Amino acid sequence: MRWLLVVAAFIVVPLAELWAILSVGDAIGVLPTILILLADSILGSLLLRWQGRGAWRRFVDALRTARMPSRELADGLLIVVGAALLLTPGFLTDVAGLLLLIPPTRALARRGLERGIARRLSAGLADAARDPRAGPGARRRGTAYDVEGTATEHDGSPVLGGPPRIER
Repeated sequence: MRWLLVVAAFIVVPLAELWAILSVGDAIGVLPTILILLADSILGSLLLRWQGRGAWRRFVDALRTARMPSRELADGLLIVVGAALLLTPGFLTDVAGLLLLIPPTRALARRGLERGIARRLSAGLADAARDPRAGPGARRRGTAYDVEGTATEHDGSPVLGGPPRIER
């Protein structure tokens, strides 16, 4: 599943962006297309500054009131991703970035992010409950194993070549 996301991110998205840029260029011309892409980047940097400052202010307020700033951290992450998408040349990434910078659609993305994190955490806790020795991700790695060893009785006398025994 992750390989499909990598393929989509590095092959499908750039090809779709190229197709969109060429289609818009054919429809309105090369210069207007370049100007629109430049305006998108400028708009992205302005929105990043505006939304980023608001998210930072909410983060600091949460810390001042001794409240866990999980919502504020998620918003900050989504704002940075949205701004990066807006700064990336292309119309499709601009739409996705703009949706992450607008508060109502960012709230929807944040809820999806929270559900995904909760799902991963509950799966990790369920794995740990089945085998407490395994730890997170052991089911995938197959690392639950026994270690062989031996034990011998020791009477407390100094071992030849070992550290000296200090008596008081």
